[in-house]
Amino acid sequence: MTIPLDIFDIWDGFLLVFVRVTGLFVVSPVFGRQNIPAYYKIGFSFFMAVVLSYTIPVPDTGSYNRLFAFILLVVKEFIIGLVLGYLSYLITTAIYLAGQMIDMHIGFGMVNVLDPVSNIQIPVTADFYFILTVLMFLAIDGHHLLIYTLADSFSRFPVGSAVVIEKPLLDSIVRLFGSVFVISFKIAAPVTAAILVVDVALGVIAKAVPQMNVFIVGLPIKILIGLIVILFTLVAFRNIVHVLTGGMQSEMTNFFELIRGE
Repeated sequence: MTIPLDIFDIWDGFLLVFVRVTGLFVVSPVFGRQNIPAYYKIGFSFFMAVVLSYTIPVPDTGSYNRLFAFILLVVKEFIIGLVLGYLSYLITTAIYLAGQMIDMHIGFGMVNVLDPVSNIQIPVTADFYFILTVLMFLAIDGHHLLIYTLADSFSRFPVGSAVVIEKPLLDSIVRLFGSVFVISFKIAAPVTAAILVVDVALGVIAKAVPQMNVFIVGLPIKILIGLIVILFTLVAFRNIVHVLTGGMQSEMTNFFELIRGE
């Protein structure tokens, strides 16, 4: 049996593609969950890299003939994958912030659960929103969009090319973090407004009926009103996930425009 020698020509390219794909799947919202076995992630990254290695042009790594230069190239590809994965993870970050703000207002802030992704304690509403977001993300084929964006990154800046910064990245990073806070505030706005009305009403009652202990009465009322508002706003949550998924793709495309490969 003869072994085709051209398979060794794409070995360097396959290794670099595999590193970038692995960097994305380490922190992505669906593929990067820590409750997914590591060999599943490695196997999926391996087969994804095999497919992409035969669909993209074979990179020219002749200028990286030294070991140190090739190691730097591998690190650069891994960082690019990490950045793409982190941009996709910002969707869940906005959901976490919104859930934490809601729990702080309705009184669930003292009740935390363990998040298996980040290994931190998060409020129950944030965890509920996260699970719902992941389910809707899979339902609208957001993971397919993530894989498509990853494949498109190899045509934007090919493997082995030098990364050239076209525009300052600092303004884009600040704007991105600001957008996360704005989106989380918008998601939590209905519950925040409802709880504010309840607080004002309890304040009026406390002045009108001093004998009533508003602190004991107010806590279950806030929880009830908060859960009712959350129930009614779940109808629009699918549209929120659609907007966040589109924002994820636009931010990745913006990242492609900020840097380019030569």
